[in-house]
Amino acid sequence: MTKPLLAAIEGGGTKFVCALGNAQTVLASARIETRDAIATLADVAAFFARATAEHGQPQALGLACFGPLDLDPRSPGYGRLGQSCPKPGWEGFDLLAGVQAFLPCPASIETDVNAAAFAEAQVGAARGRDPVAYVTVGTGIGIGVVSGGKPVHGLGHPEGGHIYTRRHPAHGDFPGVCPAHGDCIEGLASGPAFAASWGMPADALPEDHPAWAVEADYLGQICANLTLIMAPQKIVLGGGVMHRTHLYPMVRERTLHWLGGFIPRLADDPAEIERLVVPPGCKAAPGLVGAFLLAESLIGARQG
Repeated sequence: MTKPLLAAIEGGGTKFVCALGNAQTVLASARIETRDAIATLADVAAFFARATAEHGQPQALGLACFGPLDLDPRSPGYGRLGQSCPKPGWEGFDLLAGVQAFLPCPASIETDVNAAAFAEAQVGAARGRDPVAYVTVGTGIGIGVVSGGKPVHGLGHPEGGHIYTRRHPAHGDFPGVCPAHGDCIEGLASGPAFAASWGMPADALPEDHPAWAVEADYLGQICANLTLIMAPQKIVLGGGVMHRTHLYPMVRERTLHWLGGFIPRLADDPAEIERLVVPPGCKAAPGLVGAFLLAESLIGARQG
């Protein structure tokens, strides 16, 4: 039996990636700059109008987007961005309804980082592991969690990018860039924080710049906290800042430092930290793969 035709949208702070096909084969795709909600979705709708005219209507949609999102199907605000959304022009926007206006098929909505965690747990670097955490370090810092094979929700969804951290001495009195918290981990270690504190973006800095030791320290604190709180079998680090692969061994070293020998399995075997803190395994963007897998799970549920 041929794979069902699916739609996937990964909405990030910098770009929306839209695709038609499935997790294995993409028939059409587009990268759209993230602006305000109305302008962005107009371009998304135009892409799907062209793609569906050529390939047909999708049977299901997977929608993964930055938050905060209301993910409780029982809530009257299901599918909406929260009023505290830091992206201008997205506060309180009904994202699910906005997309289903031009893609009126069954839809599953998740945060972009939960979708990425789901993809890595299903087909990526954390395949067969549970629980799993995915940390994206880019325009913001987000943490997605999969436990029991499903993305974690509860009182909302994980917002681990906004936890507080021990400030690195090299940051001095830098106030941080998070509009809500100032010097939370996102405010100190995200891409915009990098540029604000060091005067240039991360991709412009040489590998021996002192900024990388600071960044590794903050990310090591994230990994240590995740290890102590949820005992994950994998922590996958992705996002634009992590394209600088020299960071991974630095983050692992700082993770062990902040754990302080408290987890003997990690302290006693150097290979264990290499197995725990890893880069993404998905060939395509994990958030987009996760969106396809969310749509696919809707088809499976209906057939089951």
